[in-house]
Amino acid sequence: MYSHPFRAVCFDFDYTIGDCTDSIVAGFQYAFPKLGWPAPDRETVRGTIGYMLEDSYTMLTGDADPEHRAAFRPLFQEVARDRQIRETVLFPGAAELLRRLKEEGIHTAIVSTKYGDNIRAILDRYGVLDTLDFIIGGEHVSRPKPDPQGLLLAMERMGVAPAEFLYCGDTVLDAGASRNAGCPFCAVLNGTTGAEAFQAYQPLRICPDLPDLQRWLGL
Repeated sequence: MYSHPFRAVCFDFDYTIGDCTDSIVAGFQYAFPKLGWPAPDRETVRGTIGYMLEDSYTMLTGDADPEHRAAFRPLFQEVARDRQIRETVLFPGAAELLRRLKEEGIHTAIVSTKYGDNIRAILDRYGVLDTLDFIIGGEHVSRPKPDPQGLLLAMERMGVAPAEFLYCGDTVLDAGASRNAGCPFCAVLNGTTGAEAFQAYQPLRICPDLPDLQRWLGL
């Protein structure tokens, strides 16, 4: 029995629903030398996953030049895009949770900085694309998280109030977007952010994984 007052449960993608680490690292390690930077190691790249690619580039290089930032994404995509679609794995419990939400008639969507077309292709490969009302990707907003634009757009499309809308994510960007949108937040510890980092955001719950989230939701 569904035990919480949410009409909508929405998710970030990277390190919340899916793991694209290998392809993302490959994209960085290909693009950085092309732009004159040493290839970053895997753990360094992992710490930036969840940010807009252009912001990740600046975080790792200190280079805020708009032309260089703009040049990074297409180089990254040369290697990463097709690999993400082929190689991304869903976290344990992701498909089951999405299907149960749909069965219960709960609105479900993804609001992510990753481009929506990539997410759509990944979820279609796993046969769960039809569980979602829609996907709001980085190309659909002008202001990335922690700005609430994507979450507010999702609420508007679903016709739900902030108190009826739960957002689930793995970074403080996700927590900040929820706070700025005025909606409850649940942290999912599939990524590189530890539980202590979320305390200041007063999450409704901190879940170690997606099966724990499903149990907490009473699904």
